[in-house]
Amino acid sequence: MSGADIILQVLAEQGVDTLFGYSGGAILPTYDAVFRFNEMHKANPERQIRFIVPANEQAAGFMAAGYARASGKVGVFMVTSGPGATNAVTPIADCNGDSVPVVLICGQVPRAMIGTDAFQEAPVFNIMSACAKQVFLVTDPRKLEQTLRSAFDIARTGRPGPVVVDVPKDVQNWTGPYLGQGTLQFRGYTDRLRMVAKGAYLDERKRSEFFELLGRSERPLLYVGGGVIAAGATIELRQFSERYGIPVVTTLMGLGALPSKHELWLGMLGMHGAACANYAVEDCDFLIAVGARFDDRVVGGHPERFAPAARYVAHIDIDEAEINKVKRAQWSHVGNARDALISLMEHDVFVRPPSDWRKRAVGFKRRFGMNYDRRSASIQPQRVIEQLSEMTGGRAIVSTGVGQHQMWAAQFFDFVEPRSFLTSGSMGTMGFGLPAAIGAQLARPDAMVIDIDGDGSIRMNIGELETACTYGIPVKVLLLNNRGDGMIRQWQRLFFDGRMFVSDKALHRKDFVMAAVADGFEFACRVDAVDDLEAQLRAFIEFDGPAFLEVMIDENADVFPMVGPGQSYAGMITGPFIPARLSQGDAAREVESGQIADMF
Repeated sequence: MSGADIILQVLAEQGVDTLFGYSGGAILPTYDAVFRFNEMHKANPERQIRFIVPANEQAAGFMAAGYARASGKVGVFMVTSGPGATNAVTPIADCNGDSVPVVLICGQVPRAMIGTDAFQEAPVFNIMSACAKQVFLVTDPRKLEQTLRSAFDIARTGRPGPVVVDVPKDVQNWTGPYLGQGTLQFRGYTDRLRMVAKGAYLDERKRSEFFELLGRSERPLLYVGGGVIAAGATIELRQFSERYGIPVVTTLMGLGALPSKHELWLGMLGMHGAACANYAVEDCDFLIAVGARFDDRVVGGHPERFAPAARYVAHIDIDEAEINKVKRAQWSHVGNARDALISLMEHDVFVRPPSDWRKRAVGFKRRFGMNYDRRSASIQPQRVIEQLSEMTGGRAIVSTGVGQHQMWAAQFFDFVEPRSFLTSGSMGTMGFGLPAAIGAQLARPDAMVIDIDGDGSIRMNIGELETACTYGIPVKVLLLNNRGDGMIRQWQRLFFDGRMFVSDKALHRKDFVMAAVADGFEFACRVDAVDDLEAQLRAFIEFDGPAFLEVMIDENADVFPMVGPGQSYAGMITGPFIPARLSQGDAAREVESGQIADMF
């Protein structure tokens, strides 16, 4: 077979049913192999590989990421050399930050031309090595098959992540045997996987140490991250939480790990986390981190001020590098979250924390719950998300761009299932929402997929509106338009004395509805009155096919709560509509009456 045909054989063997990518000279042999592969399987369409061509390579990467995040399978995209490869850097870095398994197959100039500054040559290995889990440059065509198979193994095992395979054009044209088996050998990586697998289940001593700490604590709290979803451990998390009566807070990436309306779920914690979740973190005396990495949007710049009352910290993570990286743990375990929770629940001694802590923590949701200006004549973005959540019953896959709309979606949509909230967490990449929604819809064709986006964020990859219509992908695009970069404006109001610079897009002349119509959307509407919102939202959801709804929201709406720069959770700004503690310095005191917090 040719190298290009070998690539297709490995993709088929790995169960790949969808590819995303943009063509170019250095990857053309493999694109031709896709065509021939599908022609060969014309009689069996289920064996064909669907190919989606976006407006640019960055969007191809986000589509692959959306596919992977929604399905749990490895997403695959293919690009050409030079600018095709450099356009793919952002989605690779994004997937690396959020531990998303994707494989990028990248065309490269022929081996003899590497290093000569040839046309559309880029040092892919050098560039990608800084932001991928693993990068391969295939210089020996006899190892192409094993390299590709290894790429999938590495992407999905351990802590998932992106793998890049750079394939020179002459390697794609090379002819050699297809073996149908074999991978490359990486002793260090294999040894680490073996070590994690060997320690999957905790021994009695390790379990006893954990439950001794739990027995000493009076206010334990589960701090849950995206690792629980990646490990498929959401059922075990729920069982563990309910069995021991431990309240749960989740990160942005952990939303959906526990149903939003579950009694023990207190909300998302962090910089824009729910006040009730952050207050629970302030009060807890035993913090149990599962599949979470203590990132700066959760911990802030002063780790010692995060969970200040916690006498003990336990940390379960698949990646040993995360243990004690930010917050010192008195008890830790390197391993899969699902295996660890199952193993802990097999412990003979039953420990249940005092019920007054559970009641107190659950009471936080009533006293310090999310709220906003419900009497405003302007459309409040929080109301839009609330109504959308109610209409869908929380059973939709939601993707977002990055900015205020991202936080409102995280705060006000009641997620029911894991893998239903797709967002750029670590990198915070604007333009992520629309292509990710397209990838998710292709991965989960029976699900309702909604891109909740902002006017600034959607501009970044607005060309993908055409992609959705071209392929008849029935994504719903809900645009919250506040005529500007709202999060930047919020920071400028709060921390830069109101000096508005580059954040006001009021003079931009983009008519998003006309753009959607031009790209083929049969449902494309705008709402600017509160009284019209509910009916338009319902029509938007019920429309059969791609739908676009622009909602003109209050331009002055802000995201609260907010933990400002250098602040701890005790100094959290709750805004004018969410109650705060009377004495934020004393984590033990609670508000007996709903008092409005000052903004500064």
